[in-house]
Parts: sequence; C-alpha cells; structure tokens
Amino acid sequence: MNAPSLRHLPSGLYGLSARLLGLTMAFVMLAELLIYSPSIARFRLDWLQSRIAAAHLAALSLEATPSHMVSDELKQQLLSHAGARAIIIAKPGDVRRVLAEDMPPWSNEMFDLRDTSFMGLIADAYATLFHRGDPIMRVIGPSPYEPGDVVEVLVDERPLRQGMIAFSWRILGLSIVISLITAALVYLSLQWLIVRPLRRLTSNMVAFRNAPDDPRNVIEVISRGDEIGLAQRGLAEMEQALRTSLRQQNRLAKLGIAVAKISHDLRGVLSTAQLLSDRLADSSDPKVRQLAPTLIGSVDRAVALCGQTLDYARDDLPPPQLSRFVLAGLAVEVGGVVGLLTGNKTRWETKVAGEIELVADRDQLFRVLVNLGRNAAEAGAHTVRVTATRVADGRLCIDIADDGPGLPPRARDKLFTPFTGSARAGGTGLGLAIARDLVRGHGGDITLAATSGSGTTFRIELPPVALRRGQAAE
Repeated sequence: MNAPSLRHLPSGLYGLSARLLGLTMAFVMLAELLIYSPSIARFRLDWLQSRIAAAHLAALSLEATPSHMVSDELKQQLLSHAGARAIIIAKPGDVRRVLAEDMPPWSNEMFDLRDTSFMGLIADAYATLFHRGDPIMRVIGPSPYEPGDVVEVLVDERPLRQGMIAFSWRILGLSIVISLITAALVYLSLQWLIVRPLRRLTSNMVAFRNAPDDPRNVIEVISRGDEIGLAQRGLAEMEQALRTSLRQQNRLAKLGIAVAKISHDLRGVLSTAQLLSDRLADSSDPKVRQLAPTLIGSVDRAVALCGQTLDYARDDLPPPQLSRFVLAGLAVEVGGVVGLLTGNKTRWETKVAGEIELVADRDQLFRVLVNLGRNAAEAGAHTVRVTATRVADGRLCIDIADDGPGLPPRARDKLFTPFTGSARAGGTGLGLAIARDLVRGHGGDITLAATSGSGTTFRIELPPVALRRGQAAE
C-alpha cells in the first residue's frame, strides 16, 4: 500500500471545510423550519383577528342610524373595506347587529378564536395553506373594542391563503440569507480554529511518514492552550521520540549485522580450536591433561554463544510445521539430551499423562524444552520436573519446575530480553528469548510462573490446537 502524499489530502467538496459548511446550512434551515410552523400559525391568527377588528368597525355605522340600517351602497362599501361577506355583532343581552349581503353565502368551515390551542392553530394553518378551492370561512371571536361583544364574520379563504403563501416565501428567503450568513461565519471560524490546524497536523503526519528521518518534518510547537495545541505538542514529542528511536534502531540493526558476520567468522575459528582442544585431552603431559577440560569447556561455550547469536540475528524463524505427536514421548527425549548436555548432573522427571497429544511443530517444541532444561541445569538445579495440564478453555499448560536457587530480582524484569535477561554470570539470555519466539509462533507464550529460594517454574501455554487423542487437528 502506497503512503499518501500531500497532493492526496482531501479538499474541495470532500474536505472537512465543505462538510462543515453544508452541515451548518442544513442545521440553520432545520431550525428555521421549526420556527416556521408557529410563525405561519401566528400570521393566520393575526389575519383573522384583523378581520374581526375591521368587521366591528364596519358594524359601528349601524349604531349611528336611528333604524340601525344603512343603504345598500354604503353596506357594500363597508363590507368591502372589512373584507367580509357578512358581519354579526352579538352584544350582551342577546342584542344583535347584522351587516350582510342580501344573499350571504353558506359556510361549512367555522373557526372560533375564543377556543384555540397551540397545536390546533398550527394544524389549522397548514390546512388553510394546502387547501384547494375558494371556500367561505365563518370566524367567531371577541371584539377588540367592546368587552363582552362577540363578532361573527364570513370571509373568503383565498386572500388568507395568498397572504400565507407570500409570508412563506418571505420566510424562505430570509432563512436562506440567515443560513448563508451563519454558515459563512461558522465556516470562517472553524476554518481558522480547527480546519487549518488539523490540515497542518495531517500534512505533517503524512510528511513524517514519508521521511521520518528528516528533522524538518517534526511539527512546530505552538502556544495554543486548547485541544489543538495539546495535540500538536503531543505530536511533536511523539515524532521527536520516534526519530530518536529510529536512529537508535538503525544503529543497532547495523551493529547486529556486524555482530552476525563476526560471530559467523568466529565460529569457524572456534571450530578449529575445538578440534585441537579435543586432542589436548589425550596429551601425555599431566599438566596439559589437567587444563584441557577447562579449555574445552570455554571453547564449547564460545561456539554455543556464536551459534545462539547467529540464530537470533537471523530473525527468520520458520513457521511451525504442524504434526501430531505424544507429549510424554517428546519430554522423555528432551530429558536424554539435557542429561548429555549437563553430564547427567541434573535429573529429568517426566510427569505427563500418556494420552495427551499435540498438534504442533515437534522440533521447535523440542528445542524450547531443551533450552529451559539446560538453563535450569546451568543455574544449579539438581532436578527438573515436567508436568502438563489442561484448563477449561482447552489450552494446554506445560510446567517446567526445578529445585534451583531461584531467580534474583534484577533478572526477573528483563528475563526474556536478549543479552540482558540472563540470571547467571556470562549468560546471554538468548535461550529464553528464542524459546519465547518459537512458542509465540504457535500462538502461545512462555511466562515465569513462580520463583523462590526453593526453585523456579516456567509455564508454556499453548492454544487449543494441542488436542487430546481421538480429536481431529484443526
């Protein structure tokens, strides 16, 4: 997978800025929509109340005449100014004044403004807005001029609907303007506070990924005290620490290659010395025969050290070659090899049930057990005992316990670290490091289960791929 370059950073419609702009406009329009419903309901209520007020004023002309009647021409003018087809004023005491056309139209829609609710007004407003046709509305409401008077008026719905539509267009236009202004302000604010700093962070991370060894790619620390400033300071510290670690690892890698080459050549030289030292044991000189075992042991340890160093430096452990075998038989073979390596000074006890079988790499597990047994013998153990048990989830636990002096506290923290985890003088710690790598290649692990003055126990945990007899290998 190719590393992203600065040219491939998102921008335009796919950038964070464009998305923030679009979301801001959408949220403002949603807010305006929520405000629109009570606004259009209020517009309709005000319109109807204005018709009630105009109708009452028109009907006052009846009070100025002795017979409470006006001419047909004046009546039409009053109704036209009030925008009504008929007007009825009900006064206390059941006194009525009527100002209407000769044949007022019939109305099947009645709205009583004395009994309204918030949701009812909104529902009536939308019903009027989306109504088809030109019905006549019968509106009843209290007079704004004479307390106790009730005004009833017949009006056409079309002027109300047209006014509501015009009001809706004005609201829409105002909402668009407000959303654009708000979105622009939010966009500029977020662009300055968040987007640009985040883009600098992203650009720096991409540049650092492409060239982590370039000191110019470490982000510049800013003095902001918010989360962006904290993130930039944290990123700068992480990049600086990572650059230092990469330089050290690069030097160690080069040193490891040099050590591997030196160990390879040195093992060849020591092999010749090993052959010559073996002949010294047959020398007729008593002093030479006395010093020969010490020399042979030193050469053997040097050859083993070169071999372990080369094995660890290769870092190319092959994947496990799985096969089915009996764990008890493997443990017995390991005991024979450990006895030869230690001159039979350490007793190897196998306490493994004969029915336990494994599906694993037999050679690699053999090598792991040999390393653990040899380490126990070199630490001064007289007896090494191997046991195996299964836990509830199917994992197999193999315990290698010895009766040695135990591990000192300084050796426990870096027990599996090469060249620093050995508990004895002159040890390299490579045996345990290689053993852990081999077990982890099986999906398991090696841990220090217990250590004290009476002995040490290492535990090998293998996943459920280690099966009992009669089960199929996965």
